[in-house]
Amino acid sequence: MKAFIVQRYGKKEKLKLIETAEPVVKETDILVQVHAAGVNLLDSKIRNGEFKMILPYSTPFTLGHDVSGVVTKVGSKASKFKVGDEVYARPADYRIGTFAEFICIHEDDVALKPKNLSMEEAASIPLVGLTAWQALVEKSNLKKGQKVFIQAGSGGVGTFAIQLAKHLGATVATTTSTANIELVKSLGADIIIDYKKEDFETLLKDYDVVLNSQDTKALEKSLSVLKAGGKVISISGPPDPDFGKEIHANWFLKIVLKFLSVGIRKKAKRLGVNFSFLFMRAQGDQLSQITKLIESGAIKPVVDKVFPFEQTNEAMSYVETGRAKGKVVIKVNSFV
Repeated sequence: MKAFIVQRYGKKEKLKLIETAEPVVKETDILVQVHAAGVNLLDSKIRNGEFKMILPYSTPFTLGHDVSGVVTKVGSKASKFKVGDEVYARPADYRIGTFAEFICIHEDDVALKPKNLSMEEAASIPLVGLTAWQALVEKSNLKKGQKVFIQAGSGGVGTFAIQLAKHLGATVATTTSTANIELVKSLGADIIIDYKKEDFETLLKDYDVVLNSQDTKALEKSLSVLKAGGKVISISGPPDPDFGKEIHANWFLKIVLKFLSVGIRKKAKRLGVNFSFLFMRAQGDQLSQITKLIESGAIKPVVDKVFPFEQTNEAMSYVETGRAKGKVVIKVNSFV
């Protein structure tokens, strides 16, 4: 099969297209013939080597974290899916590799594809959908009538999180550029801040939740818009000690993670608010809940561009510009 691999870490490195063996199906796995794969900034960061400390992949390895496709084989102890099922997933860490024609995934990390989505639309959902779900439902327990500030509303996570927060009954504030104001308004944003003209920390106050996806400066400003007891969940760092426990980090890494987040945790404590870091995880059951919301019409995918498989590097470059509205997707050539 064809696959795009990371040969060596580095910002200037390009993924290499190779011929490789079809993956071997383990007893609790399913083999998925890839129809489409979503592209995320996480892919670039992993290729660049920014996550080597917490995700030490050995090169060469196949990249890609979002997939939609058709089940072609089922492991001897896998019972949730059958050959021919249309599915989508965010494979677990150390099982990634969706920039390929086939991928093996543990059945617990997979869900049936929403019936009302194309393969390309479905491939845009898993990583951002699970990120938003784990931030707003699992960590924040966002309730009807609460107020949430979602940064970068026109991005991949932002476009999904705005819709999920509105479905949960929250008042949603977001930041975006002038060009994308109508987009985030159409998704349900109540308060829209043009970040090129306005400062969110002067306009927002007494918020229950902030979903931070920006830099450290924006994270620190976010603390001031929360009410006492409010929560800021950051998906852009810094990692905290709880994350170290989640990934079963060794003692040295735990110390490093504690040091990285000590400043922001102290500031949050001083202001009477809560800080936590989220590195989303694969979760098929949660993805099944997301499927129901999509099939009901509560959430719709936002796809900016679809690239052919051979232009995977170009798709990565486009995502790195930060200008994509929603998600960028690769359509695998074999199934065009």
